[in-house]
Amino acid sequence: MTDREKGIMEAFEALEPDEKRLFNVSNVNHLAWSLVILLAILACWLAAALVNAENQRHALMTKQCQDRVFKEEVDKTCLLSVRSREHWWQHLGYGLGHLTPEK
Repeated sequence: MTDREKGIMEAFEALEPDEKRLFNVSNVNHLAWSLVILLAILACWLAAALVNAENQRHALMTKQCQDRVFKEEVDKTCLLSVRSREHWWQHLGYGLGHLTPEK
C-alpha cells in the first residue's frame, strides 16, 4: 500500500461515526424531574384536601348544615355537597392564611 492510499484510507476512517457517541444520550436527569412531578401532584392533592376541609369548617361555623329537625345536630349529607364560599380559591387562601386557631 502506498503512502497515497494510506492517506486516503485514513481520511475515510476519520469519516466513520464514533460508535461511543453514535446513539443519543439524554442529559436530562429523569429522576429529578420525576421527583418534581411527584411533589407537584402531592402539593395539588394537599391543596384539594385543604379546600375540602376549609369548606366544611366554614359551613359548620356559619351553621349552613344544621339539621332541620334536631337543631343541635349536623346534617352530614349537607356537608358532602355544601359550597360555603363562592370559589375554591377563597377556601385555599383562608386555609393558608389562617394557620392558628381563632380565639
